[in-house]
Amino acid sequence: MLALARSMTGDHPARPVLVLSNDPAAAGLAKAAAMGIPTAAVDHRPFKGDRAGFEAALLGPLAAAEPDILCLAGFMRILTPGFIARFEGRMLNIHPSLLPKYPGLHTHQRALDAGDAEAGCTVHEVTPELDAGPILGQARVPVLAGDSAESLAARVLEQEHLLYPAVLRRFAAGDRSPVFLP
Repeated sequence: MLALARSMTGDHPARPVLVLSNDPAAAGLAKAAAMGIPTAAVDHRPFKGDRAGFEAALLGPLAAAEPDILCLAGFMRILTPGFIARFEGRMLNIHPSLLPKYPGLHTHQRALDAGDAEAGCTVHEVTPELDAGPILGQARVPVLAGDSAESLAARVLEQEHLLYPAVLRRFAAGDRSPVFLP
């Protein structure tokens, strides 16, 4: 989120209008507020599995902010097809694997367990199928001898901070052609 917000300056075609979290204690909320970005939180826990109710609560701050594009970053909630349909073609997510490999969780350990020579991250459009929307960008990272899931994750995160802003800039300008970082 910070990498995205920091990138949206100067001639960038987008500006942050809201940072919304499902965790009221998320550190990113205070960081966004310090940058002058409006913030909101809708705690998912009181909804106890009522995804439709949680999503209805999310729509309040979203409707007030009127975003053109939604950028998910660390938002670890599965959204319903109905919610996704409201923002079809306008919702992006970043995933820590070279999709279509390793959708879901534990991506770095899965890459290590498979003996992959490289890992990386993918920015994609959000669709109802988990981590399966059109790919808008990827960055590759070599898997090094002795890598742990944590060391690999740290190197992938560095690339996420480069890739997601690059994809957002292009997407906000109306260009959906993929960005590929080495």
